[in-house]
Amino acid sequence: IDRGVVVVNTGNGKGKSSSGFGMLARSLGHGFRCGVVQFIKGSFSTGEEAFFRRFAEGDDAVLDYHVMGEGFTWETQDRARDIAAASAAWDVAARMLSDPGYDFVLLDELNIALNKDYVDVGAVVVAAGAFTSAQQGQRRAPDPRSMGGGDCRDNPYNCADAANPLPAASTVWLEEMTWMDVRDALKAGKSTVIVSTGGMEPNGPWLVTGKHNYVLHANCEAIARKLGNALCAPIVKFVPEGGIEPKTGHMTSPGTITAREETFQMLLTDIAESLQAHGFKTVVFIGDSGGNQKGQQTVAEALTKKWAGKAVALHIPEYYTYNVVTKHFEDQGALPKDRKSDGMHDDPVITLNMFIDDPNSVRYDARVKAGKATIDSVSIADRAKSTDLAKKIVAFRADYTVAAITKALAAKSSMQ
Repeated sequence: IDRGVVVVNTGNGKGKSSSGFGMLARSLGHGFRCGVVQFIKGSFSTGEEAFFRRFAEGDDAVLDYHVMGEGFTWETQDRARDIAAASAAWDVAARMLSDPGYDFVLLDELNIALNKDYVDVGAVVVAAGAFTSAQQGQRRAPDPRSMGGGDCRDNPYNCADAANPLPAASTVWLEEMTWMDVRDALKAGKSTVIVSTGGMEPNGPWLVTGKHNYVLHANCEAIARKLGNALCAPIVKFVPEGGIEPKTGHMTSPGTITAREETFQMLLTDIAESLQAHGFKTVVFIGDSGGNQKGQQTVAEALTKKWAGKAVALHIPEYYTYNVVTKHFEDQGALPKDRKSDGMHDDPVITLNMFIDDPNSVRYDARVKAGKATIDSVSIADRAKSTDLAKKIVAFRADYTVAAITKALAAKSSMQ
């Protein structure tokens, strides 16, 4: 707002209050702090009060709504009482007009109170003028230098070129970085970002419902560090897991949270486009669940086409090849080939991949104590041995995925 404005709705006929409340609706829609004082209405409920009261309730209220009248002046036939009611209403209105925290103040039917000499017109003019003057320049034009959630003119740390006052962050996770950390990482060449998708689903009696998310927390970091020029976006934990009505797939088990395929793809699109808008040149999708793969591929192809050479989105199906990981460690003798399956949504590779991120995610201590620390006849009770194998699993998956990313990037480059 470059300058405060006083709008007077007057004249014969209806529509004056309707226009004022229309401006109130617009102001609330823009997130403004608003106040309403009704000078005459009060003896009966109104539709506008019934509707707008919802904005005046709760801890996040953005509207102060005061009904101060006692009815129409020709109904009371008591001038002294009308003046007292109007004066009380004006006291509330004057307080609002003197408070710079208000962006919009509606004084409904103030004209009637002025016409009847219930309120001093001079006082109204002075208060309204002060209110509009206070608003002058309150909301300045955006400063193109501003970043970090504030205005560059208010604090130099809000400026795009502000030096980071702290050492460079050692994490690869965006959510653990400040905006300055991310900016500086991009400038340093970390132009690849990994968007990993997990899920919330049942996994037998030992593994928590966030299984895939724990796996990805270990693996995304390992992949990013192996690439050297990559960061990890927050793990997408809500993915297609089955139908809601009727319940299908994993949705038949409590604790599962599903997302419709179209919702999943739109979320991935918004995440990737946000990252690309800030300067990331390569967005890599990896999914730790089978139901995530198709959506990732669809989004990656659509975004690469849309970005037309400015950036590229890659779906890496090789990440989700548990059979390759299992065979590798069987061939290495780390897992017995003749082990017997427990017939659950669980196996030694995924258990150990979770274990290295958080032992409690596989209920490690409780299982060891209860003598239940096995999966598919493979014991995980030896903590040192399990830790060593778990690290090797993460390292192998990182190497395998990085090789696939490198190959996919080379293929994209050859096509341009």
